[in-house]
Amino acid sequence: MAKLIHVMIRVLEEERSVNFYKDAFGLEIAERMDFETFTLVYLRNDENDIELELTVNKDQTEPYQHGEAYGHVAFCVDDLDAEHARFEKQGYEPRKIVAFEDDGKLLARFFFVKDPDGYSIEVLQSHGRYR
Repeated sequence: MAKLIHVMIRVLEEERSVNFYKDAFGLEIAERMDFETFTLVYLRNDENDIELELTVNKDQTEPYQHGEAYGHVAFCVDDLDAEHARFEKQGYEPRKIVAFEDDGKLLARFFFVKDPDGYSIEVLQSHGRYR
């Protein structure tokens, strides 16, 4: 059996990204590894068994191109409405809350927000399979 341990994204500015993920999702630095040409920052909180790895390439000066392959990272929260309001208050510009239903049955409630590097993040209400 295999265990998923982290997801990696490349970011332009370490401090800006670390602050966003701390403020938005309560992720703290679990470990930071600094090398000659790049830095790896692993973020997590007590809710997660998986980490978000931020890779900061020291020679990168322009924003990364995301291409067509990247989709999104998803976080689950207990109170979607409160989180949406908090994100608005913090100036993160979340998109509107969407209710996704199938034949009148609620499958998910969620909104999307972008991090400082433009990565899409889905924020889901804890419900059904999303826990």
